[in-house]
Amino acid sequence: MAQSTTKIQEYPDTALSIQSFLFVLLAMGVGTLAAVLILPSWLSQLATSLISEDVKAFWYISRGSGFVGLSLIWLSMVLGLLVTNKMARFWPGVPASFAIHEYVSLLGLAFIILHAIILLGDKYIQYDLRQIFTPFASNYEPVLVGLGQLGFYGMLILSLSFYIRRRIGQKVWRSLHYLSFLLYITALIHSILIGTDTSLPWAQNYYWFSVGSLLFLTIYRIITNLGKRK
Repeated sequence: MAQSTTKIQEYPDTALSIQSFLFVLLAMGVGTLAAVLILPSWLSQLATSLISEDVKAFWYISRGSGFVGLSLIWLSMVLGLLVTNKMARFWPGVPASFAIHEYVSLLGLAFIILHAIILLGDKYIQYDLRQIFTPFASNYEPVLVGLGQLGFYGMLILSLSFYIRRRIGQKVWRSLHYLSFLLYITALIHSILIGTDTSLPWAQNYYWFSVGSLLFLTIYRIITNLGKRK
């Protein structure tokens, strides 16, 4: 009984009901469908309004939303590690950290969708809907783009796992969440190797800080687990 209570405290129930989660997914889907139907004509008008023969606004928005999406994935993983490391007990508390962990994950998915959809308006790459949502189908850097696409679908599955945790069991759920490290690495490789900002000092500092902080929390988690076993 004591062990069961500890698990519930360590991993509280999801802050969103399955109905709320499905509503969020439905909203994302409707937004994506609306973007597919509206953006092709609207984006061309926007490009014309920018008065430039070489419009890069869509590429800039994609780059910016990609960094925001990656940052939210990083923050979600940090919050998850703070919960498992029990550091979140001091601030802001385990329930609050777990709830923010969920919301940040969903917000990260939204920015990643924006990161992809906005490229429908880019005249240089000339993506279509199939290339955006089918892994490795891109006509531009298909392997690196495919890694990012796989990372997105993986994050979607992990977000859904919050709502089937009771059915698949706590052990399977925790094992599934270990994949978040692999998904983050794929997203990081996608960002570093395909990003046009990688050579800039601020981008390099960002990568070092994000990777270093996750590495620190992961090593701390491993050390504390080994200490408990001894």
